Amino acid sequence: MAGKSMEERVAALETELLRLKQLVEPEKAVSWVEKWAGAFLNDPYFEKAMKYGRQYRESLRPRKPRKRKKKNGDP
Repeated sequence: MAGKSMEERVAALETELLRLKQLVEPEKAVSWVEKWAGAFLNDPYFEKAMKYGRQYRESLRPRKPRKRKKKNGDP
């Protein structure tokens, strides 16, 4: 570097600084939703897991009382 002019040395430093910034600074931040969206598309195991989860949640809901059938003589 001793034989280079000041302009050449500054240009080399700017180039190196730009390269280092690209290594350190993240690119466009992608949200986790965008990253995972569609990851399980058409996956039969995922579909089955969602079905079982839905059945479980529905089993926890209170059920409406059944209407009793009227027998002969009941009001």
